[in-house]
Amino acid sequence: MEQERIDQIIDQHECQASSLIQILLDIQSENNWLPKHALERVGERLQVPLSRIRHIATFYKAFSLVPKGRHKVHICMGTACHVRGATRVLDTVQDLTGINPGETDLDLKFSLETVNCLGCCALGPVMEINGKAHGKMAPAQTAQVLKNYE
Repeated sequence: MEQERIDQIIDQHECQASSLIQILLDIQSENNWLPKHALERVGERLQVPLSRIRHIATFYKAFSLVPKGRHKVHICMGTACHVRGATRVLDTVQDLTGINPGETDLDLKFSLETVNCLGCCALGPVMEINGKAHGKMAPAQTAQVLKNYE
C-alpha cells in the first residue's frame, strides 16, 4: 500500500487520533492486512506512538498484521455444524487449498479460519466466504463453491 493512499485515508478522517480504529479498518479493508509501514505512517500523522497502534491492532481480532488472502473462508465448527459433518468440509477445504486454519495460501487467494458459530445453525454445516454463508455443505459441494472464488 502506497503512502499517498494511507495519507488519503487519514485525511478522510481529518487526521484525528480519535478515528484511529476506523483508519486502521479502512487501510485493512483495502489491503487485507496492516503492513508495518502503514502503522508507522498512521502513528506519524496522528502523533500516536507505534506501540499504542500495535497494541490496538493485536487486541482486536478484526485486524491482521500478516498478509491475508482476498477470500476469507470461515468454517463453522459449532455443535450443530460439527454433528452434521463440518470436519469433512474443513478437511476438503484444507485439501483443495493446501492450508490449515489460521493460514493463507502463497497466492494470497484464500485465508482459512474455523469459528465456533456463524449464527445460522439450521443450515449446518456452514462455510462462509467473504461474509456469504453457504449452508448444508457437503465435501462434494465445497470444491464447486471454492471454484466460484478463484
